[in-house]
Amino acid sequence: MSINKKIILFSIGLTIANSIFSQDFTFSQYEEMPMLQNPAFAGSSSDDIKVASGYRSQWASITVPFETITLSVEANILLNDDDFITIGTQLIKDQAGDSKLSRTQAEPVVCFHKCLDGENGNKSGNYLSFSIMGGLVQSQFDPTTLTFDDQFVAGHFDPLNPTQAVLKKTSISYIDGSAGLSFTSGTSDGSSGSNFNYYLGAACYHLLKPNVSYFDYDNNQLKQRFVLNAGCSKLNSGNNNRVYFYGDYIIQGGARQFLSSVLYSKNIQGDDNVNSSKIFFGAAYRWADALVPILKLKKVSENNEMLIGVSYDFNISKLRTASQYRGGLEITASFQKKFSRDMPCPRLRAY
Repeated sequence: MSINKKIILFSIGLTIANSIFSQDFTFSQYEEMPMLQNPAFAGSSSDDIKVASGYRSQWASITVPFETITLSVEANILLNDDDFITIGTQLIKDQAGDSKLSRTQAEPVVCFHKCLDGENGNKSGNYLSFSIMGGLVQSQFDPTTLTFDDQFVAGHFDPLNPTQAVLKKTSISYIDGSAGLSFTSGTSDGSSGSNFNYYLGAACYHLLKPNVSYFDYDNNQLKQRFVLNAGCSKLNSGNNNRVYFYGDYIIQGGARQFLSSVLYSKNIQGDDNVNSSKIFFGAAYRWADALVPILKLKKVSENNEMLIGVSYDFNISKLRTASQYRGGLEITASFQKKFSRDMPCPRLRAY
């Protein structure tokens, strides 16, 4: 095989892999990853500080597992009696396939939350939130893990990877940015307004449409992702149990995706929102892709909250024959801490 053919074939293969990888990943417990759902959902907790993490492993039944790890930190800062801002950071590490094609992101976020109730109005918890998020992204792969048919000569393997001599680079870096807007209605102060909460949101990711190609002669722009969000929750009177509905509609390039989930929370210890233990159970559905049972445990005390969740994707797409319906395991955990009694308590994102 000539060196030109090697370049062409390798370019095609890597471009296809990079194009697939450039489609954004999706968490099944997406309500636990608010900044990946919409940057305007940063600060969705009424506590002062929130730390959340998630781990996802998928497609292990078909190929080398695709693994994603996230870590987010958010801090709410009070501006006046009702308005506040959120500052934080979203960290992501994603790796896929035999070539260990990976992406590492560090994106700070700033979100402003404006109370719309008015100084003399009833405090119904109406908030308009606007956020921007952006930072550095690095993507790379390992060519030494790839093999080609011309490395086998007379039945013997030649460890010299013929593509390494023609590769210009195996790592790229770029700046990415996103913005989001959301409206939330509902309070958590025990009034009648807390019986039903809802939110609406819209966001655009990859505003700068960065070039994610490894080849200087190619311009493979990362396609913008547009997201519409909606959700609500309803409190059962008398027992503090609550039912939640979430839905996201995503457009990226020629791809469309609809995600929805239903969760029910039940108090298993205590009967209030100050000191209690809760269990969440339900399911998520990705249209024509996966059905996902979800289980979460949450411990609430006077000044902090801890939550751990687990879910598993049962693949129902056209890959189900090869995957045997096995998709991916996902684990989430979060910790929230309250330092100040002065923070407003909007039911942002109805959670």
